[in-house]
Amino acid sequence: MSCTTILVGKLASNDNSTMIARTDDGHFDVKKMVVVEPKKQPRKYKSVLSHVEIELPDNPMRYTASPSVDPKKGIWAATGINEANVGMTATETITSNPRVLAADPLVELQEAKGRKKEVPGGIGEEDIVVLVLPYIRSAREGVERLGWLLEQYGTYEMNGIAFNDENEVWWLETIGGHHWVARRVPDDRVVINPNQFGMDDFDFDDAFGEKKEHLCSADLLDFIKENHLDCNNNDKNEFYWNLRDIFGSRSDMDHIYNTPRAWFMARYLIPRDYKWDGEDADFTPESDNIPWSMVPDRKVTAEDVKYLLSSHYQGTPYNPYTNHDTGKRGMYRSIGINRTGVTSICQIRSDVPDPLKGVEWICFGPTTFSSMLPVYTNVSRLPAYLSNVTLDTSTENFYWGSRLIAALADHDYNTCVQLIERYHKAMNSKGRQIIREYDRKMIESGKFDLMEEANRKLCEMAKEQTTDTLNKVLLESTKTMKDCYNRADN
Repeated sequence: MSCTTILVGKLASNDNSTMIARTDDGHFDVKKMVVVEPKKQPRKYKSVLSHVEIELPDNPMRYTASPSVDPKKGIWAATGINEANVGMTATETITSNPRVLAADPLVELQEAKGRKKEVPGGIGEEDIVVLVLPYIRSAREGVERLGWLLEQYGTYEMNGIAFNDENEVWWLETIGGHHWVARRVPDDRVVINPNQFGMDDFDFDDAFGEKKEHLCSADLLDFIKENHLDCNNNDKNEFYWNLRDIFGSRSDMDHIYNTPRAWFMARYLIPRDYKWDGEDADFTPESDNIPWSMVPDRKVTAEDVKYLLSSHYQGTPYNPYTNHDTGKRGMYRSIGINRTGVTSICQIRSDVPDPLKGVEWICFGPTTFSSMLPVYTNVSRLPAYLSNVTLDTSTENFYWGSRLIAALADHDYNTCVQLIERYHKAMNSKGRQIIREYDRKMIESGKFDLMEEANRKLCEMAKEQTTDTLNKVLLESTKTMKDCYNRADN
């Protein structure tokens, strides 16, 4: 699935929290947000798409998830935070190159033909959250468990997966069918990853030594050398390479679909460090060497992350909603697109007691128009406004309310954009107010079971704001229908 990922280290955020965020850009998938209790977690898992069967540990933890409402293609849990306050988002579809895929082919399902028996495929986006998140107590443990699963069962696709806990953020990228590489995001940095193999500099000395900030498959160096994968052309230390020049891609499609998104996000995060526009720009939307991680010019908030994941090249000639023809309008793939199912920010806070650390900011539908709602994750259930989503359109849940607003506002953007901005500001401010109110109540009283009450109050607020915005957007869109007619038109 095409997606966009942002990772924020604790010293790069405004409140010393860690954040991992991703748009799940599927095919108009209907999504919900639920809590999975240990008794509902399978003990033997079977993938719908690849048919692989995996025995699971008998000690799962509770976790949140955003699965597909229609189960015919599998769970696709997408993102969540478990009761140990570990977050996970999976997966970001990434790129590779023919040399890698020839050396370690993807593990695809081989269907039965004649006397030939079926051979199951590996694991993929459908499966990974369910196989990993209930069993890990730190971000590093997430990397280690997923790395083991990849080596044991392989994968049928190229993916990037993020984990965070109170102190660390880790990013893992798959390489071919069975190999993988992972880096700890430096505390003061933000990572941007738009559907490409993202990691640049990597310290193999650390990965095969102390393993403080770099991890990988045990045979990865031999794999690189034996298959002549290294395309670095410099005099760097033998153990410190640019992984993009080994495992990544550099295609014409990247320059339309992927690198422009990295350019816009980096332009927003570090505007003072480089020149981003004009003929003498340090980086352009088609640059292949935009940094994977950066120290932002200012501390990053959840609202900043949401803005970037909603963006469509505002303030540039590439904005598809601009009023005038720039000759470049809409030429690059926007970050906010129409077919997004769910977007979340898994935030693990460090300035509150353990039961309150996990907050998940959830957003359904096209992010350009949809708003984001924070909810506490250390609960046994979530309000029906998030979890009781049907395949039929309804205004009784957050998913369909968000989709309806987006579909109407897009066709009358210039009229509706102010309504959308007011909606986002109201949701952000009122959502934060409720979180602050209940943080204070629970810290003072020690009654952490108030989290479910807080989530109900948050969803009541979200429903009120979403319905009000939908009413206004519907009216404005109706005014500009093509069959508009007045007697004065004669």
